[in-house]
Amino acid sequence: MKITEHISKAAGKTLFSFELLPPIKGKSINDIYNAIDPLMEFNPPFIDVTYHREDYIYKQHDSGLLEKLTYRKRPGTVAICAAIMNRYKVDAVPHLICGGFTKEETENALIDLQFLGIDNVLVLRGDARHADAHFVPTPGGHAYASELLNQVIEMNHGKYLYEDHSAFKTEFCVGVAGYPEKHFEAPNMKTDFKYLKQKVDMGAEFIVTQMFFDNKKYVEFVKCCRENGINVPIIPGLKPITSSKQLISLPKIFHIDLPEDLSEAISDCKNEAAVKELGVEWMIAQCKELMALGVPVLHFYTMSNPEPTRKIAQAIF
Repeated sequence: MKITEHISKAAGKTLFSFELLPPIKGKSINDIYNAIDPLMEFNPPFIDVTYHREDYIYKQHDSGLLEKLTYRKRPGTVAICAAIMNRYKVDAVPHLICGGFTKEETENALIDLQFLGIDNVLVLRGDARHADAHFVPTPGGHAYASELLNQVIEMNHGKYLYEDHSAFKTEFCVGVAGYPEKHFEAPNMKTDFKYLKQKVDMGAEFIVTQMFFDNKKYVEFVKCCRENGINVPIIPGLKPITSSKQLISLPKIFHIDLPEDLSEAISDCKNEAAVKELGVEWMIAQCKELMALGVPVLHFYTMSNPEPTRKIAQAIF
């Protein structure tokens, strides 16, 4: 079922969903099940599965020369989605990214996803490799999420890269990312809304936001979206603080602000256990307020660590 249909069927009730990471290469599918099982009591209608592009490693030979090699740390998004749907009978939402894929490889992946009965995809540009100063498109691939979105929409209309598939139309419900605190590469919020509106006009049917810790920023983001003619469901993305180190890492990696009272409270915690408890309590209060606002879904970035999200969901659902 499409995410928009899940939201419509809920008739104003806030749904629960979450995102998880594929396990590091070499681990088993049981690691995925262990990350999902504790959260199934809250009846998620869909589960997102992230995708991570290839990165580089350097292998030193006996001669002293370094060889640059590519590797994928977390493979298996398509297979994991199939396993989730088979085991839990819920919709799996794979992330599609630009980096690491040619247009042909993207088309083949979408054909496989349609064959598996997957109805939804979340389209993202994806991050730069750790070794790159900025995002570098894959030769023959897409440079922007809007270009990737266009390829999915074209396939929904029966238009493929080559004419031999033209009679077969896909039926993906496509989501895109939204940034209540602005995408870090956008010069200003006005420009950010311009490109988000462009994606919705192209055919994006829902938005999932970057994590935030101040609900006022989500409320203002939704308000500005509506004022800019963006009327699709806007799903808040959420993540509880679980470590004092995240005071530095979250703003650095995700380009977000932490409220002063939250950062001060974390700094005052006597140990990491207290930080985790505070993070859960903050997120419970944040979620209750969002539910009162009538958000369609509370979507949690679990990082495949289900316990904090489970505590939050127990308190609010």
